Amino acid sequence: MDTIVMVGVIIAAIVVVSLAALGYMYFKHHHNVPNPDYKHPRFKPNHRQWSDEEVTFTWIGHSTVLINLYGTKILTDPVFGERVGVHLGGNWQIGPKRITAPALSIEEIGHVDLILLSHAHLDHFDMPTLKKLAGPGTRVITAQGIGHLLKRLPFREVREIPLGQEIHTQQGVSVRSVPVRHWGNRFPWNVTYGFTGFLIEKNGYRLFFAGDTAYTPTFRDLRKYGRIDVAFMPIGAYFPDEYQGTHCTPEQAWDMFMDTGATYIAPIHWDTFVLSREPVHEPLERLLAIAGRQVDRVIVREHGEVFRATDSQVMNGPNKTA
Repeated sequence: MDTIVMVGVIIAAIVVVSLAALGYMYFKHHHNVPNPDYKHPRFKPNHRQWSDEEVTFTWIGHSTVLINLYGTKILTDPVFGERVGVHLGGNWQIGPKRITAPALSIEEIGHVDLILLSHAHLDHFDMPTLKKLAGPGTRVITAQGIGHLLKRLPFREVREIPLGQEIHTQQGVSVRSVPVRHWGNRFPWNVTYGFTGFLIEKNGYRLFFAGDTAYTPTFRDLRKYGRIDVAFMPIGAYFPDEYQGTHCTPEQAWDMFMDTGATYIAPIHWDTFVLSREPVHEPLERLLAIAGRQVDRVIVREHGEVFRATDSQVMNGPNKTA
């Protein structure tokens, strides 16, 4: 009985420390933050009409992108809940509220072939969302050291990818782990949790998903793998300046995009959750300003906008009927 009591005390202590740490971080970093009205996206993608002979994607919100890559349905860092943070069971979750509704619900998306998880931060690795997506037909590729968090979920396969290594799926998709400048701890003691970006390729079409990163000059190394068509780059959560140790500014995102040699940049990680103090619309405004005469290379600027590419044509900007 003493052992059982001791285990219970230890578990309770861990829970208390976790909540205290989360509360401290939340109130420290969310003082004087923007408080915008909740909104719904202007665009509603009809992904069931997307062709498996093309590459099509839409921005669901934050770092969640739905991609049809020549018939392979991919979700990046899926988060669909109204909050992110510590999940206490049921509908109880402590953390930042969503300020923009997802462009599609999990039910509307349906089956997903592949989920990519860049790291275990609560706004990228959302357990309530992942539980709803788990099923025998869905594979998951994660950064190193975090796959065990999904061991009780009924995914078909969960694979961790070492930095610099490549995984090939049965559907012909290659996924390469790309080093980024960030951190991986879900809680302060998760010192072994990894973090990564992903270079994704099928049929010669390449997408780079940076996940979450501060400025790093290393993305120019991606050019050796061939032409990159679209780079998904985070542009928010950079103010106050101390945040730039782990998050890039819009100008730095543009510089890294140019380093990759990619044709288009799709901005992510902004206008979904308030995680910092810059005005919620500022990241895109600054990105468009730095792009200057190349502003047409900035695609999918709003939740729910659709980008569709074929071998013969690239459609830039929102496709409101897709």
